[in-house]
Amino acid sequence: MKHTPTWTAIAAACLLCAGAASAAPANTLPAGVRGPVTETVYDGTSDDLLTAGLGKTGLMGAAPAFADPLHPTPAELRRNAIYVNYRALVDYTAAGGMGVFYGPNIDVDGRDTLGEGKVPGRETLAWYDDGSGLQNVTLMVQVPDRFDPARPCIVTATSSGSRGIYGAIGTAGEWGLKHGCAVAYTDKGSGNGLHELGANLVTLRDGRVVDAASAGTEALFRAPLSDAEREALLAQAPYRVAYKHAHSKQNPEADWGRHTLEAVRFAFWVLNERYGKVGRDGRREATLQPRNTIVIASSVSNGGGAALAAAEQDREGLIDGVAVSEPNAQPRWMHGLTIREGDTPVATIGRPLADYFTYANLYQPCALLAPAAGGGAAVASAFWPAAFTASAQNRCTALAAKGLVAGATLAEQADDALARLHAYGWTTDADFLHQSHYRFATNSIATTYTNAYGRFGVEDRLCGFSFANTDAAGAPIAPSASAVASIFSTGNGVPPTTGVNIVYDASSGGAKLDFLAVSPSTGVADFALDGALCQRSLVTGRDAADRLLTGAQREAAQRVRRGVTEVRLDGRLRGKPVLIVAGRSDALLPVNHAARAYYARTQAHGGADNVRYVEVTNAQHFDSFISLGAFLGYDARFIPLHVYFNRAMDAMWAHLTQGAALPPSQVVHTVPRGGSPGAAPALTSANVPAIQAAPAEGARIVFGDGTLVVPK
Repeated sequence: MKHTPTWTAIAAACLLCAGAASAAPANTLPAGVRGPVTETVYDGTSDDLLTAGLGKTGLMGAAPAFADPLHPTPAELRRNAIYVNYRALVDYTAAGGMGVFYGPNIDVDGRDTLGEGKVPGRETLAWYDDGSGLQNVTLMVQVPDRFDPARPCIVTATSSGSRGIYGAIGTAGEWGLKHGCAVAYTDKGSGNGLHELGANLVTLRDGRVVDAASAGTEALFRAPLSDAEREALLAQAPYRVAYKHAHSKQNPEADWGRHTLEAVRFAFWVLNERYGKVGRDGRREATLQPRNTIVIASSVSNGGGAALAAAEQDREGLIDGVAVSEPNAQPRWMHGLTIREGDTPVATIGRPLADYFTYANLYQPCALLAPAAGGGAAVASAFWPAAFTASAQNRCTALAAKGLVAGATLAEQADDALARLHAYGWTTDADFLHQSHYRFATNSIATTYTNAYGRFGVEDRLCGFSFANTDAAGAPIAPSASAVASIFSTGNGVPPTTGVNIVYDASSGGAKLDFLAVSPSTGVADFALDGALCQRSLVTGRDAADRLLTGAQREAAQRVRRGVTEVRLDGRLRGKPVLIVAGRSDALLPVNHAARAYYARTQAHGGADNVRYVEVTNAQHFDSFISLGAFLGYDARFIPLHVYFNRAMDAMWAHLTQGAALPPSQVVHTVPRGGSPGAAPALTSANVPAIQAAPAEGARIVFGDGTLVVPK
């Protein structure tokens, strides 16, 4: 276990930094890191590390345009990638808290003193790869000019979701840069790599789109297909595209922790190349080392899960502490553990992501029609037309016909579907979110992760699904040249994104957008129920009639289930202090399967009293959706969890630098902003009370005798 340093200890250790004699080894590029290693200096005026020259005002304004949309420059692509990724993780409106509670202008003490908040410094990129170009995990280190080698610190910012290298710029990236820390980023091998198969175009690390043959080993992702195989696929299914997370055949999630550790190692190399003592041979020495540098593993969502995985895997003592928000943490073993919310036991806990997403993919379309879930009226018509409501009704009818929901009427079936989600681990606090999550996330994640876990390729079209742009009728079409050219900036690594959608190739009458697809078994548009049942069977090993799978279906299920076992976590954090925050209303990564379950697993090991869990009411997974109040109505109902991510980071920082005690595990009861959708009053301190150093007994989260008790 790494000794947790304080600044006093670091000051002593950093006599080395001041040039005292040492036996520091030569600074060598970590194994597996390959070039080209590129460094760019940003002046903090025309361009910078945090905002790409846009500043707070630019990040809160309209998207900047490309001078030539068909040929954007690397600088333009980087600028827009930072703009898109920053806004994707936070509520970017002033009423929602940006520029007031967080944002580039807010200093480390929460004051509005930093103006536009531009950060000068250096940005260094490299690949982590075995030389084949098939992995090409992007590593990036940002070092602000205010970095102090006498008080060195590193913060990890592994990308959330399936985003590219800037996918955590507005969360862990911003926090680290403001504190003068080097920030170690990685896209964790699943980040936003598109292969446009028809024109055979791929994306380079700097965002430019080029021919796959000319890219060679420098592509973010190239589908592992020969030209003959690619052409054969296109002959059967024209206009298809491949994405790295879904189609790399490498189950990248199994290595997210390792890639986060590689980013830390690369950060040490970058820092020592600049600040390390020069040895007698003229080479830099590895003066800055884990023993004299504070390292916080951090990020949110998938990046948060990667930070926890890295902490579990850290055998070198690289990491001092962990602070994460809404982590995708899949505990390996929950036998003997229970969770209670108040006096109510939770029936289903700690299931792996593929399990609960394929379950949601079956039941959410029907459950969203239940009055408690909004009755199918929560999303504006532009995003939820009447045809989708009809498909949701057809899904209920079809589930009932297959004996998968109960009820003689549509209302009874919808209520039963929602009750099944509750019984499977979703909190009632998440009821309102099922419609928007199904529209924008659930089917995409079910498709992406079953492909990834089973190491299936784009050519397999697993369960009849593929990716393509679609027209108004849902038919696959060629992507626009400008959309492909900008995909590095605008894409999030999974459909729907930049025009790329999920297509159900097995739809009656021909391939069609999954939301308009007709299942062969039902003969009606029902959101491709047959495909959803297939995905569910890959996790359970049984078909809709509860019969064991056979033949090719059985083999496919075995592949998926093997992949799932590779990504589950043990909850053994090697004695590191850890602070986890999550929103009780999270419908994407339900707390009973992710944050609560993982925390319970850590406590079951014993000796984990320095792992803390803070659950925030009226908080959910997508802060950016709060910005779209008139569209979804999130602004009146939910507060930004990002506020509590920053507070968790502050608490861990105080713990590591000053020896301050971590706050006890607790529920923070927030106050929704209220008002009407799109017109909620501005966020105030009363809406987002502090994490308490001494919470009331009724707010404490406690664990004992194998049971985690979370207060109502």
